[in-house]
Amino acid sequence: MNILSIPKRLKEFLIGIIPDKIFLTLKYYKNLGKFPNWNNPVTFNEKLQWLKLYDRRPIYTQMVDKFEAKKYVANIIGEEYIIPTLGVWEKGEDINFDSLPNQFVLKTTHDSGSIVICKDKNVLDKKSAILTMNNSLKRKFYAITREWPYKNVKPRIIAEQYMVDESGVELKDYKFFCFNGKPKILKVDFNRFVKHQANYYDLDWNLLPFIEHGYPSDSNFIIKKPNNLHKMIDFAQKLSQDIPFVRVDFYNINEEIYFGEITFYPNSGVRNFIPKEWNFKIGNLIKLPKY
Repeated sequence: MNILSIPKRLKEFLIGIIPDKIFLTLKYYKNLGKFPNWNNPVTFNEKLQWLKLYDRRPIYTQMVDKFEAKKYVANIIGEEYIIPTLGVWEKGEDINFDSLPNQFVLKTTHDSGSIVICKDKNVLDKKSAILTMNNSLKRKFYAITREWPYKNVKPRIIAEQYMVDESGVELKDYKFFCFNGKPKILKVDFNRFVKHQANYYDLDWNLLPFIEHGYPSDSNFIIKKPNNLHKMIDFAQKLSQDIPFVRVDFYNINEEIYFGEITFYPNSGVRNFIPKEWNFKIGNLIKLPKY
């Protein structure tokens, strides 16, 4: 039987009953062309797969929930660093567009990548926005990634305040790779809505000589070292304590810091670094716990 001919709901059910370790092994092979070394993981990607299976602390669920994470982070670094939530709903038809400002952002609490950016409510296609959100609510993000923290996140829609940085067109992401409470590497995403690119830096703002496949670097694109970089580093450290690996993301708007999200498995651990030795170098920074 051709799996592509199976109805979507049935296909999702069949995928969902595959044990996690088998699913992760097959997905890793499909994306990277080899099997993960479960007995002795050494690369960054291999260790992320191991952490998916064996590092399952209940608090992680709150940390990835796009609504509940705000409360968690506010308790640690302060409410003033949280992007305001404008509304919370359980289905697209419940969205109260009349209560929202002219500009806002819609996203779901349990998913990744499904987003509606409204820059002018007068021209917003509300039916399309509702459809996008409802489709995202139906998406079983845990089932298709086996990223355990998302398994028990309650799917909801949230509206957030629309924000833009000094570019006037986007929000650059400042993403800190943290290892047991120690930020070591900073990824800065830019041109996200044109040609998504990313530069990697050390914490002294030196450009690092590697990229992720699919996110080209641009050494000629000058990103000024933030004056408040030390503050973002401090926040990332506080939010990553006692966690083998986690990525903590911030936005920086006119030197005002805002929490973005917490991510345990960037790109689900199935995207190559170029050159490949960086997969080993970054992997070496992760000290796996003993369970």
